[in-house]
Amino acid sequence: MDDRAGLSWRWSRFGLGILFALPAMAVAPFDVSLAVAFGIGVVPAAAIGLPPRRQGRTVLPLVGVLSAIGLLVGSLLSTWPVIAVAAVFGLAILASLNATRGRLGQMILVLVLPMTGIGLSFSWSPLTLGFAGCIVIGSIYAWLISLLWPERDAPPRPPPPVPRGRAMLVYGILLGSAAASAAVIGFVLDLEHVGWATGAVLLVMRPVRGQLISRSIGRAISVVVGALAAAGLALLAPADVVVGVILGLVIGATCASQESRWYVTPGFTTFLALTLIMMTSAEPPAERFAERAVETLIGVGLALIFGAVLPSVVSFLRRARRSSSV
Repeated sequence: MDDRAGLSWRWSRFGLGILFALPAMAVAPFDVSLAVAFGIGVVPAAAIGLPPRRQGRTVLPLVGVLSAIGLLVGSLLSTWPVIAVAAVFGLAILASLNATRGRLGQMILVLVLPMTGIGLSFSWSPLTLGFAGCIVIGSIYAWLISLLWPERDAPPRPPPPVPRGRAMLVYGILLGSAAASAAVIGFVLDLEHVGWATGAVLLVMRPVRGQLISRSIGRAISVVVGALAAAGLALLAPADVVVGVILGLVIGATCASQESRWYVTPGFTTFLALTLIMMTSAEPPAERFAERAVETLIGVGLALIFGAVLPSVVSFLRRARRSSSV
């Protein structure tokens, strides 16, 4: 049983998040778009939590590198929609089967694969390479800052339950089908951000039904709140210095609430991503808010259909067939 509080907050971690955000806050008065990119760069490290031992904190730059790789793979695939859809389906199966082989396998499933889906929103370009570089550099910087934090004694958190054998193959097929469906919808409808729905599927869908439902609800609510906050900021159009302070508060809150049982991190990441997009786009904030919210709900809906509804229907039909044969 998960004994974490629904919404937890650690002020010491908030201070760590402020330190993570210092480069973004320092750059904001001169180039606010670059500042937001720097802020997004440290988000993977902020969201992953702070391992109790310094030796274990080497996972922070690894998370950054893996996130950047996933993003670049997705952006490369986005050039060929048919190949992208097939690749998302196949990679989901491979990642699911590989998830039972240790921590790296699980990170590929829950981190690299979703970042690949999100990468479908990006075209392969120097700008995307620079964004991936911000993630790597930001994660290395966050790791160096984390080494200043004292070590602590903490019982190891048990890994989330992962089925094995045929169950993971079935899960991989369902996950791949849901993600590929999201990508098809994005490409057919010519959505600007194909990766939003695809990424939502890959981020919320889990082999355990309870986790899927809780993450689906949490992501839907968090994304809507984060998108609404980003649209509000764009309408207010505060000074760049104020934006820098807000970046620090958001990244600090990401760190401080990381141990929450509720899935609140998407609200902070959505705020940062939409803030960057709204700064470089002529589209009205209301349209960007609606786009983000609707496409996230599409992804969450597909995850629930393939991850919860379809398995329940198949299970019901099997029980009905057994009963009729008795």
